[in-house]
Amino acid sequence: MKKVGITGGIGSGKTLVSKVIESMGYPVFNSDYAAKKCLNTDPEVRAALVSICGEEIYSGATLNRALFAKKIFSNDQVLKSVNAIIHPRVRAAFNQFCTSSTSDLIFNEAAILIETGAYKNLDCIILVTAPEQLRLKRVMKRDGVTEEEVKLRMEKQWYDTRKQTFSDFRIINDNSQPVLSQVEQCISQLISL
Repeated sequence: MKKVGITGGIGSGKTLVSKVIESMGYPVFNSDYAAKKCLNTDPEVRAALVSICGEEIYSGATLNRALFAKKIFSNDQVLKSVNAIIHPRVRAAFNQFCTSSTSDLIFNEAAILIETGAYKNLDCIILVTAPEQLRLKRVMKRDGVTEEEVKLRMEKQWYDTRKQTFSDFRIINDNSQPVLSQVEQCISQLISL
């Protein structure tokens, strides 16, 4: 079983690439989804987050994502503390995902695989890239946030040039190069490794 990471900056198109890979029949673990799930369902996580960020980050049983994002992306220490709570749970969920799969290739989609060191537990990394202005527009439209808010999030992630040194494959998602053919080429090479 090969474990393959799919990473890239916010708005690069990791989820699009993941959906293409899933449509080809391969399992993809979405770290962002797993993190969001534990934020809303794990009572220990909730208690820890409330102690760091305050009660107001939850509206009833649901995390107030906009307020939570403002708190973590404007304070490096808060972000570090939150990551220390969430990342181990997400890694454990990915390990369970792998254990329950029979596929020869398993994929893990995560924005900060390299920054957190999680890439060390994977066999290969696919980096998804897109021009910064396109990424900004995508995230602003998707999340209904301002350009400044997106840039604040981008600042917490490494630049693509730095991530590239840790990556085995690159998929360019710039709305001009076909993503499908790039994914097919990656899969073909991964199978032959």
